[in-house]
Amino acid sequence: MKIKELLRKEIIKVLKSQKLLYNDKFSIEIPKAKDHGDFSTNVALISAKMNNLNPKVMAEKMLAKFKKNKIVESVSIAGPGFINFIVNSNIYYQSLIDIYTNPDDYGKSDFGQGQKVLLEFVSANPTGPLNIVSARAAAYGDSLYRIMNCAGFQALREFYINDAGNQVEILAESIELRFREILGENIGEMPLEAYHGEYVKSLATTLNAMEGTRILHLSELERIQKIKRFALEEIHNIQLKSLDYFDVEFDSWISEKAIRSQGIIEEVLSYLYEAKCTYEKDEAIWFYSSRYGDEKDRVLLKTDGEPTYIVPDIAYHLTKYQRGFDIMIDVLGPDHHGYIPRLIAALRALNYNEEQLEFVFLQQVNLFNEGEKIKMSKRAGKIITMDELIDEVGKDAARFFFVDRKPTSHLNFDMELAKKQSSENPVYYCQYAVARICSIIDKAKKFDFHPDEFDTSKMKKLNRPDELELIKLLDMFPDIVIAAAEHREPHRLCDYVTDLASKFHKYYHDCSVLNKRTKETTLARLYLITAIKIVIKNCLSLIGVSTPHKMSKKVDKTKVSKEKVEKPKKRK
Repeated sequence: MKIKELLRKEIIKVLKSQKLLYNDKFSIEIPKAKDHGDFSTNVALISAKMNNLNPKVMAEKMLAKFKKNKIVESVSIAGPGFINFIVNSNIYYQSLIDIYTNPDDYGKSDFGQGQKVLLEFVSANPTGPLNIVSARAAAYGDSLYRIMNCAGFQALREFYINDAGNQVEILAESIELRFREILGENIGEMPLEAYHGEYVKSLATTLNAMEGTRILHLSELERIQKIKRFALEEIHNIQLKSLDYFDVEFDSWISEKAIRSQGIIEEVLSYLYEAKCTYEKDEAIWFYSSRYGDEKDRVLLKTDGEPTYIVPDIAYHLTKYQRGFDIMIDVLGPDHHGYIPRLIAALRALNYNEEQLEFVFLQQVNLFNEGEKIKMSKRAGKIITMDELIDEVGKDAARFFFVDRKPTSHLNFDMELAKKQSSENPVYYCQYAVARICSIIDKAKKFDFHPDEFDTSKMKKLNRPDELELIKLLDMFPDIVIAAAEHREPHRLCDYVTDLASKFHKYYHDCSVLNKRTKETTLARLYLITAIKIVIKNCLSLIGVSTPHKMSKKVDKTKVSKEKVEKPKKRK
């Protein structure tokens, strides 16, 4: 059981013994100042009024009871009524045993209470290979999926294929132009609105190999439809391979074209009409969205009878509700803010619970190489694809760097740093901690030292301040996972694991783990570093990063074994 949970139970026990009312939302935090103890609670501050007491008086009433508690070594009152605790070291040792005996499950909890969660992310238009913007969404969404399941939610991943829009028509026309060019026609300059990437030429080459000139004998409508089907299938397969290369899977793929063919759009229009939320103006059908929080009313059906893009989006989101999800999270790009009010307006009009739907906006990605910003333009074909980035820096570095920043922050991706094999690179820094521990354990076995032989009753051999600090940090891991899931912030795991790796590297430098003359102490330290390895591996796996047993032989290992083994600087 985590120490926070034990402490919470003890606090409630004391409150009940003193017949004190309490706000069950009280927090237990780790103080920033070490001299304030291991943990601090605000229970007296937020519950004092309920008992007609001054917060300090309430804290004092609790204090005497805690002094007889076996879990708490010492307790004090700070400021206006905070209660600070120093926890008995034996409790921390038990936490270490929990890690060692349940390695695969350490970090898991039932915090989410089995709530069903649908995470929709990437959902890139099927008009080209996935780029670095999609890569950030893939890394973020898949990491959040892993984290939420670890924290007790039932999360699923979904990709929405926007395969019925005007952009697909433009793609088909672009491929046809390149196809005709291959056959020797002079097509002149590609239209500005066309897709210009090399992948369009590649698709045209594949189409030529499959169809040859036969496709030119079809009517214009048949020809474009055939090229559209071909392009959508080819690009979908390209995107699938890229996602697989990035170690990202989806549980379901939803097609806009399929939603249109199933009559769900007509149902949405009918629901809104029956709710008296529509009106006719200028031969178009409008939605009274301004009545439900939108800045203005929106067109639902254009004069030609075609629905605007908001209608299939509403239809798609209604299917999420109808599938029984408790929480639905849309991971969107920074340019989608304006789309939200009209969607929320429709949910309000149709009496759906808008609080079940969440939006995460991932901010812009800027790619840098050797200090120079790489300029990109999707329409002009100047893009860096997900595959190209992974080829350049590796899957692990790409996933870590994309998750390492808060989603609401702009991301400057430094390719040069991502390729470094030194302590400057946080990915290498954390992976090398695991490799170093594996090396120590392998060496220990040659001297006939095995962590499994450690008598856990000898835990007090781990009495150095840095050892206790490491154990306390390991105990925090399940809470970090919960916080990352609750706030939808996977970057918290990057911060945590980098801190843990930093403290381990420093401990390794300052303390001799292997000593043939002190067997019990050596076994205790092997037990500790094995637990550190378990937690680093569990943490990195939640963000899709591997932990090799050995690092590349090309690496200058002295770069992380010098005295100044500082935590890598946070990237801007």
